[in-house]
This record gives sequence, C-alpha cells and structure tokens, in this order.
Amino acid sequence: MKLLSRAGSFSRFYSLKVAPKVKATAAPAGVPHQPQDLEFTKLPNGLVIASLENYAPASRIGLFIKAGSRYEDSNNLGISHLLRLATSLTTKGASSFKITRGIEAVGGKLSVTSTRENMAYTVECLRDDVDILMEFLLNVTTSPEFRRWEVAALQSQLRIDKAVAFQNPQARVIENLHAAAYRNTLANSLYCPDYRIGKVTPDELHHYVQNHFTSARMALIGLGVGHPVLKQVAEQFLNVRGGLGLSGAKTRYRGGEIREQSGDSLVHAAFVAESAAAGSAEANAFSVLQHILGAGPHVKRGDNTTSALYQAVAKGIHQPFDVSAFNASYSDSGLFGIYTIAQAAAAGDVIKAAYSQVKTIAQGNLASADVQIAKNKLKAGYLMYVESSEGSLNEIGSQALIAGCQEVCFWPEVHGSKWKFGAYTFC
Repeated sequence: MKLLSRAGSFSRFYSLKVAPKVKATAAPAGVPHQPQDLEFTKLPNGLVIASLENYAPASRIGLFIKAGSRYEDSNNLGISHLLRLATSLTTKGASSFKITRGIEAVGGKLSVTSTRENMAYTVECLRDDVDILMEFLLNVTTSPEFRRWEVAALQSQLRIDKAVAFQNPQARVIENLHAAAYRNTLANSLYCPDYRIGKVTPDELHHYVQNHFTSARMALIGLGVGHPVLKQVAEQFLNVRGGLGLSGAKTRYRGGEIREQSGDSLVHAAFVAESAAAGSAEANAFSVLQHILGAGPHVKRGDNTTSALYQAVAKGIHQPFDVSAFNASYSDSGLFGIYTIAQAAAAGDVIKAAYSQVKTIAQGNLASADVQIAKNKLKAGYLMYVESSEGSLNEIGSQALIAGCQEVCFWPEVHGSKWKFGAYTFC
C-alpha cells in the first residue's frame, strides 16, 4: 500500500492537463479529410518535433533518442540492452504497477526498440487517449528511478532476451560482423555481453540517461496527433536536460575476420567492405547497387532466382544455397557486401562466385536498364515500408535525428559510385 500511495502522490508529476485531449475531427458527411503535410519544428534547445495528421482512429507517438549501443564505452557495455527492458520500472511519477495497468486500461501499447544509433520509445493508442499514454512516455524517458531491486530482477531477462535473439543465426552473424569491421562505437553489440550480465548497476543507468537523454539528442514524432499538442508537450516536459550530452567517438573501420563454430549443417557468412554514411549520395548509390545485385525475394514466399548474384552463383553450384547483397548505413559509416547461406562443403565456392559477380559489376559491366529496374525496386520497397504507420514513424524519427530537418533525398543515383566500390579492400 505504501508503494501505491506514493505513486499516487506523484501521479501527475508530468501531468498533461495543459495539453487537451486530441479529438478526432469529423468531416461533413460525404466530404473527405484533406491530406496534411508533414510539419517540422526545431526548438532552441535542439529538440526536433515532427507530426503528420493522418486522421487515423489510432495515434502513434515516438520519442527517438541518440542513445544506441554505439554510445556505450568499455565501462558500461550492455546498458542500452537493459534500458530496452526497463520501460515498466517505477518512475518518479508512476509505479511499475500504475504504468502497466494504466496502459492496459485504455488498450494502449508502450514499446522500446534500439539500433546501434538510436533508441525509440513508442506509444500507440486511440487518439482520444493520447494524453494518458504521453504521461507514461514522459515518465519513463525523463524520470526513471532505477530502484536497486527492480534493476536486479531484470538482469536474468538480459540472458533470456539474448538467447532468444541468437536462435536466429543471422542475428549472431550481424553482431560478429560489426565486431570484426569496427574498432569502436559501431562494434558494440545490441546485446549485453555475458560477463556484464548481473553487473549493470542503477548508478550506471542514471549516468547514461543523464548524459544521453538530453533535448538536443531527441526527436518527438507523432502520427494522428496535432502538431501544436506535440510542440506544447515538448516545450514544457522535454526540457529537463538541456545541452548536447556526451559526444560520441567517431567510428573507425578496421576490417577483420571472426569465425564461430555452431555445429549447424549450414554456413552463414557475411563478406563486406566499408561503404558510406547514411544520407549521402554515395549511400543512396549503394542502396541501388544492393538491388542490382539482389536484395532478397520481392514476392512473399517467393525465391531469389532472378537476382544477379543468385544467377552467377547457380552456374557452378548445384547444392541448395541462398545469396543476397548486404547494406547497412550509419551516421558516419556503412557496410556493403554479400550474405550467403550454404552447405559447409559448398560455402567457399558460393562466396567466391558471389564476390566475382560483385567485381564484375563494379568494373562497369552494367546496363542502364538494370540500373533503372533497381531504382524502381528501391522506390517501391521504400514506399511500401512507409505505408504502415510503424514504418513512417521510424523513418521520420531516424531522418529527424540525422538531419534535423525535412530535406531528405529519397531517390538515389548510382553514377560514379560503382568505380569507387571496386577500389575498396574487402575484409
């Protein structure tokens, strides 16, 4: 009872009474709502606000923060993994029980995802309940308490979460790939190292939040909510920690090799080189090149037999295999190459054949029609991704943190990049 009464005394610690409930505006009968443009605002403290009124019955709001695993150091590795699991812990404004039951009571959802660059706290609810979910979102991100016994209870979940993720061989390969490719920052795993499980302390969590959850490192994005409401909330409740916080180190690419025995009959291999930073024209060219080589099936439950990589490998390999181009872009670096799956006996030949095809295209053996087809595939894939509210929110949030504005180049060009690609040294 003491816990509940204490939570009640702070239940409006971040009250949103100042922000009126968002009501769905009904259009006159037979008159459709007019499409709205994406609205952007950048506050003096550096926080970016973006919203799109889509007139959906449900709203989705995300707080994106530059606090991914790349900002960890050798003393706090794995801390972003624990933060992903700590959304329902007690805060200064609400107990763990109140957060869980309050969200369930309105049929809402609070989730946290993270990449190497960012963390994203997202709430979903009916648009009339936005103020309720926003209160919990603000409490979780700006006033966590990280009580010692609650943090201790989460430690075992780190091991379970990691074990479940690594049941997928691709997840393990991608983590090892970054560890081999980079010397720092992007080499940090999305998952807590085994030796750190049980050792992440509340003080470490508080220090990380204080130095990375600052206004200038945040973007508040809303779909199905008015821009004035988001702006008012940001100005009044997301100004608790100003400044840029701790600056992250610049990524250093080194190249390397990691081989891990798994006992599986299939060999998963990623073979990459450094590419380009996200948002650059060169990164866009690599995205087109990925679709020229083959980015995976374009038909649900279909195969990848029409891709350039698959056809090149199939000429000399008669065992089952899969091959596709790999592309990952970050704020100051990127990785591009091939990902293969094959029987152990054929794995080396599959990799060599795929690499040979990449070199052939890099030397200029490419028709303009193939480039146009790849551009169309890239555009179609992008547009289908942002058709969903989840995809739109993630795309807007990521772009807002990188650029801080709405000027984004969506349609990449490939000219010139193919020759430079051929000059890279593969690891």
